[in-house]
Parts: sequence; structure tokens; C-alpha cells
Amino acid sequence: MENRNQIIADGLQSMGIAHLTPMQNEVIATIEGSNQVVVLSPTGSGKTLAFLIPIIHQLKSNAGFIQAIIITPTRELALQIEQVFRHLKTGFKVVCCYGGHPFWIEANSLKEPPAVLVGTPGRIADHIRRGTVVPESITFLVLDEFDKCLELGYSEEMEQVIGSLESLHKMVLTSATDAVNIPPYVPIDNPTRISYLKETDQEERLSIKIARAKHHDKYGALVDLIAQLGDTTMLIFVNHRDAADRLSALLLEDEIISDVFHGGLEQSERERSLIKFRNGSIKILAATDLAARGLDIPEIEYVVHYQLPEQEDAFIHRNGRTARMKANGCAILLLAEDEEIPRYIDSDYETIEIVENMELPPAPEWMTIYIGAGRKDKISKVDIVGFLIQKGEIEKADIGRIDVLDKTSFVAVKRHLANDVVKKIRREKIKKQTPQINLSW
Repeated sequence: MENRNQIIADGLQSMGIAHLTPMQNEVIATIEGSNQVVVLSPTGSGKTLAFLIPIIHQLKSNAGFIQAIIITPTRELALQIEQVFRHLKTGFKVVCCYGGHPFWIEANSLKEPPAVLVGTPGRIADHIRRGTVVPESITFLVLDEFDKCLELGYSEEMEQVIGSLESLHKMVLTSATDAVNIPPYVPIDNPTRISYLKETDQEERLSIKIARAKHHDKYGALVDLIAQLGDTTMLIFVNHRDAADRLSALLLEDEIISDVFHGGLEQSERERSLIKFRNGSIKILAATDLAARGLDIPEIEYVVHYQLPEQEDAFIHRNGRTARMKANGCAILLLAEDEEIPRYIDSDYETIEIVENMELPPAPEWMTIYIGAGRKDKISKVDIVGFLIQKGEIEKADIGRIDVLDKTSFVAVKRHLANDVVKKIRREKIKKQTPQINLSW
């Protein structure tokens, strides 16, 4: 166990984590001492590490079968959990399964069973039905964001998956809300509950403001608001996919660098949007409520409700994207002239006046370069840095965040250099390959 603890400590250090939080330490100790645990903690508080570390502690080396399964409601959350597990560098195999990803690729990866399986309910149920996942050996189950996993649309798949876990010994349910009943097909009885929801000081760090459009021009008011807020990160929420698409198109027409995120996009498009948002190539993202839960999008300064949700729960989760991890944040309700304030908004808010015709903020400092090769092509971050310095003739300081996926990579470089760098490296080899390279607009 000491060796396992050292591996975890080294992995955390490589991720830039010097110490676990009190919440993480309590959750880890509780999971290791109890077979049924419900963890309620705000989004962004570090629940993923809190359940991954106990899993790692109990994994058997060279077992040859799946030992733990983590089920999440969204593809993005599944991929994030997989990425955190990989960053810990334990040597144990992990496979991530989700809809929108080719089934045959996952099936090939599962021929040599991983120690840990991460995925969405529908795709995992499909693998079990087809026999590409053998669930009888799984002893550890995590339902992450379980309130979403157990919604009506997932009930049939969840019941099938959980019912197939004949050797289930330990179960952990996590959520950022305490507003759901656990259905009877989840075999949990009198679990140990850990709640950090009331202990969070997010409400003290989150300010809620209301701005009203003039002359019935809500979009014009949004553009003025963007100019007024200046060079900052902003998540703009709407209620439907087509509204997100329309809003994104209008912003681009006005040369406001932004992107869109919703469930109707291809998985690769959603990944690309989030990568550019994280690495600073875009600072404005128009999104549906898909972006309100479970996504690792740090340091968002403003949440703008361009369209208000019908339910208070959705409003709370949208606001949870800002004022995270001790940072301050602001949620702005952008209302039409005659639009009523929802009943779930209390009267303790500030009204702000939108200033018209201010200059729009400058383009982001970074721009993203796409490279058509990734982990499975033996490409690493170190390879990409060396490639850009040698062939792209730029300094290390001009290179920002790098994301290496299975078959693709994305790297942020200084915007004023990006076009020139792409011209220099487009036909160059990296690790004896000549991948497709272009700017990711």
C-alpha cells in the first residue's frame, strides 16, 4: 500500500496538486471505511479525485478483468474522469465508453479488459448487452452526478447495468445537489452521507445582477454588455440548441470571437469548443444547460442568463460555473424591457445599467492549432513543444496549454504568431509522421 500511496502522491504532484482538500481527505477515508457512501459537494470541489483514490487503493494488479465502473451522465464528464485517472499514472488500464464514439474502437480496447471502466449509461448498457463488457467481476461502482444519471431517460439503462453487477461490494454516489430520491433498483441501504453543500461559501462569493435591454433589442444589449465587461471569460446560457447556434452565429458576424456548446453537436465539436475555452483561445461560449453540470471549466468570471431557465435548480447549476474554488464570480440576468423576474430570484440583487457603444474587448491572446495525431500515435506534450520550437521557430513562452487526445492534439500559441507557425510546420514531420495541421477556428 505504501508503494500505491507513493504512486498517487507522484501523480498528484505531476498535476500540480500539493495537498488534498479537507473534503477530499474526509471522502477518501469514508469510502475506504464504508461500502455505501453518498457524497454531496459543490461542482468544482474535487469529487473526482476523492473517489478515484479509493478505487486505486483497492485495485488488484494484473487481475485481467474489470474491477471498478464509473457511470456519468455526459460524455464530457466521462472523458474528464478518464483524463484525471490517466494523469495519476498508476499503470492501471482505463477505458472510456460513450455515445458518439465508434463502438468498434471501444470493443477493441475492451478485448484486454481494463481495471477501470468509465462511461455513460446508454453506451455501457450496450456493451453489456453485446458481451463486450463482462460485469460479473465488478466490485466497485461510482455513480457520478447520480441525480442526472438516474433521471427518467436513463432509468432503463441504469437498472440493466446495476442489475448485472453480481459481485458489487462498494458503491459511491456523488452529486452537487440534494434534491433527488434514489430509486429502488439502486441497492443502497442507509449509506454514509457526507454533505459539503451547506458549508460552501459560494453564495457569499457569487453576486447576482440584473440588466435590462432597451428598445426591445436584447441581442444589442448583449453586445453592449460584452463590451462593458471587457476582456473576461463569459458563459452565456440559452434554453435550446437552436438558440445557442443562432446566438453564436450572430456573435461571429459581429466579429466577437466565441464558440457554441450543446448536445446537438458532434462529440469532436464539443471537445474542440471546451478545449479552446480552457486554453484561452475563446473567452465567450454560448451554451445550453449541458454546460451547467460536471464540466471542468475553471475561472469563469461571468455567467450570463440570456434566456432564463424555467426551474430554479437549473438556475443554481448554471451559476455554479462561476465563483468556484474560492474565486469570486458574477451571474447576470439579461432581461428584455418588459420581462418579469422569476419567482425563484430573491430581491437581494443589484441592477446594472448597460452602457452603449463601448469598444469591444480585444481578441484573445491565444489561438489554437490542430494537429491530427495524438496519444495512440505516440505523440506527447513534450514532442509537441519540441516540434513547435524547432520547426515553428517560436519560444517556449509563446506556447500555451496543450491537450493530447487519442488521435488528435490541440495546442494554444500566441495569436499574432499562429498563422506563421502553421505555415512553417504544416508539411513537417513529428515522430516520423506528417499529420494534418491547421488553425482551429
